[in-house]
Amino acid sequence: MGQENLNSKNPKSKNLSRRSFLGTTATAAAAFTIIPRYVLGGTGYIAPSDTINVAGIGVGSQGGGDIQQLCTPDVPIVRPQRNFNGTPMTKEQIAAQEARMAERMKRNPPPGGPPNTNAVVQMGAAAGANPIKLANIYALCDVDPDYSGHIIKGYPKAKIYSDWRELLDKEKSIDAVVIGTPDHNHAMIAAAFMRAKKHVYLEKPMAKTIFEVRKLAEIAKETGVVTQMGNQGHATEGTRKTVEWIQSGVIGLVREVQLSTNRPMGFWPQGDLKRPEGMPVPKNLNYDVWLGPAPNKPYNPETLHFNWRGLWDYGTGAMGDMGAHIFDAPIWALNLGMPIKIQATSSPYSTDYMPLCEMVTYEFAARDSMPAVKVTWCDGGLRPPRPEGLEAGRAMKDATYYGDKGIITHGSHGAMPELIPGNQNFKGPDAWLPRTGNIFEDWISAIKNGKKSCNDFSISSKLTEIMLLTNIAVKHQLDNITLEYDASNMKISNLPEANSLFQYEYRTGWSL
Repeated sequence: MGQENLNSKNPKSKNLSRRSFLGTTATAAAAFTIIPRYVLGGTGYIAPSDTINVAGIGVGSQGGGDIQQLCTPDVPIVRPQRNFNGTPMTKEQIAAQEARMAERMKRNPPPGGPPNTNAVVQMGAAAGANPIKLANIYALCDVDPDYSGHIIKGYPKAKIYSDWRELLDKEKSIDAVVIGTPDHNHAMIAAAFMRAKKHVYLEKPMAKTIFEVRKLAEIAKETGVVTQMGNQGHATEGTRKTVEWIQSGVIGLVREVQLSTNRPMGFWPQGDLKRPEGMPVPKNLNYDVWLGPAPNKPYNPETLHFNWRGLWDYGTGAMGDMGAHIFDAPIWALNLGMPIKIQATSSPYSTDYMPLCEMVTYEFAARDSMPAVKVTWCDGGLRPPRPEGLEAGRAMKDATYYGDKGIITHGSHGAMPELIPGNQNFKGPDAWLPRTGNIFEDWISAIKNGKKSCNDFSISSKLTEIMLLTNIAVKHQLDNITLEYDASNMKISNLPEANSLFQYEYRTGWSL
């Protein structure tokens, strides 16, 4: 069958993926019908006519953008120009940033011309023309009201806290929570709110360790609350097209996938670095709550806010930041389980900071009619070799699938899947996966209709576990062995000492 005329699906592949999809995904097409609560019932059920009260925890950065996708702020929010450590940018830094942007625009001009750098920059929904009212922002919690002040000002009716435990204890009217804290606090907060029967939207990655990921999935199943991991690409058109193209046989059987990102290069510090010396904790910061279960180490502004991503104590590195956006589509499209083997190589790193760049290879076993797959991940600006057939001058994208009949590539979040070489006459198969709306609409719809969200913890836990295996492989690369993963028993079967990295000892006073 020629690719130009591929308008029908592979029946076997279609049935497999539909069963898999419908078993774990909620369709957001259900009508919003007013039905008495006692008729439908169920844990945490909220009638479609009700307004959902949401609390945001960790709202100074990504979490602040998330809540704006649920409810347009009452007061327009202006994003401050600041460095990744939270300090305001100087005039010289702003000028340098604008110069870099101009150079990028010169190399890759965007459609419609360059952006207006003098325009007020709005975050999240505030940048859109149509107001959003998916939920009511009932409370906001952040350990640093200075860093998150621009968000707090946008929701003057919200109750304000600096300790999420106090929020949980006092605010019984909350129905759901959006968690946008650093990775090391994800599991602790999500577990507490799920046990209190609150629905949870948790930013990626689900947690810092594989043990925590599995525990969260277990609690979500036990409590029956609606969960969603903040992997926005899972609900995009591009990701669904990629799944449909691959499972319908557009490029035949896929045996190799290559993934890459430029993170952390130019975003936050990583490498063979020493943790900066301790400094007095500023009065505006609740540092004890920020540390949460992490080791009790001295405060320094260079380790907080966006920079925490590169430290072993708090973050999960480039894979934790971008893996959910790039690895998700391959896992879904190829129905990947856990890798059976994994190995890594990287640039130097320290006991405090992760490496600046790394290359990691995962081997996945055959699944039903699908063959074994090798997936290679590169970060820190590294790229895999250019595919044969990629036209000169055409940039590589973040994900490339090699089939025995062709090649597909797409960007982060599943964006804009294309063939290599390009084919303007190509018409893909008819769409057959349900379209759910964006990930925030899907989560709210699932809460109101008593359904599972499209990327709930039963799905996102698998993705996150694969992502977190990366750091275990990186830390054991000098053992000169390909790690063999026994997923059913959550252990590295051929290197027992690696199993200590599946969880760590929490700071006194904190427990999951």
